[in-house]
Amino acid sequence: MAPPRRPSVKDVAELADVSIGTVSNVLNRPDLVAPATRARVEAAMERLRYHRNASARQLRAGVSSTVGAVVSNVSNPFYTELIRGIEDRLADVGHSLIICSSDNDPEREARALRLLGEQGVRGVLITPTDATDSRLAVLSELGIPVVVLDAHLDGYPSVTLDHFRGGRLAVEHLLEQGHRRIAIIARKILQPSQERCAGATEAIAAAGLDPAEVLTIIHIDEASANSGQQAIAPVLDGPKPPTAVFALNDIVSLGVLRELRRRGLRVPEDVAVVGYDDLFLAAELMVPLTSVRQPMREMGWAGADLLLAGSPRQAFTPELIVRASSDFDRTNSVDRTNSGAQGR
Repeated sequence: MAPPRRPSVKDVAELADVSIGTVSNVLNRPDLVAPATRARVEAAMERLRYHRNASARQLRAGVSSTVGAVVSNVSNPFYTELIRGIEDRLADVGHSLIICSSDNDPEREARALRLLGEQGVRGVLITPTDATDSRLAVLSELGIPVVVLDAHLDGYPSVTLDHFRGGRLAVEHLLEQGHRRIAIIARKILQPSQERCAGATEAIAAAGLDPAEVLTIIHIDEASANSGQQAIAPVLDGPKPPTAVFALNDIVSLGVLRELRRRGLRVPEDVAVVGYDDLFLAAELMVPLTSVRQPMREMGWAGADLLLAGSPRQAFTPELIVRASSDFDRTNSVDRTNSGAQGR
């Protein structure tokens, strides 16, 4: 079934008994039109339910007011907040946003970038996969600027967080609490995850300990609660189970907490858990989750501002928010014989 025909400027002009130029003036320069004539044209627009064709207007102007965003997983609240910040900045200048989710799939990301290029968007903001660089060249050839969010790509402006510091903060905290067997759940293809692992390793070395003895790094393919649960289970069954887990993000932490609960292990007395992002849910859990906070909305806003105004690249600083899931000093703990954590 064909869609109904959209009312045009010509239809409005005929109904209002004015010229097409007069309708155009009402839309773009209403101060040039006599009040009575303007009222007649506006009444015709309302009767016809006329809405201006933004695509045609942008084509005539030669400048788009639409921006594209390609994020790793739009269902993850981290990216939802990032998008909120982008939209807030675009709203300041009357721009709209097309949102695409790559699911960290290079082919899906390529399709999204191709679509945005075909739409002639003003610019693209992207949280890249591990093979994004070559695909962005297509947008560059079309003259479409790109801003990278939460990662670095040579030749492209970016808005980032110091993830090296984030990883170091999390593990320094766990070391101070007396943990000497720490599991990190990471994702090899994500640049921020790699940087967090590097920061964690340095924190252990700076404490005079051997990272190989302290750290167990577990790589997952998907940043989900189920992946977190499946990743931690075999490690807990190992000969030297961890007393602390530093997870890729808060969503993965939920799976870790689920597995610990299933085994009857207490958090934080038996196993401490630290997440990343500090999503709204972190403070609302039965055992509130310690997390490394990212200023998600602010990062999105800064990325859109960089795209629109060419402001300098901005690097944000993470903050460790300590809550009950890790707030337990093992160095001063009492006899744990009946705690359910024997041998840990």
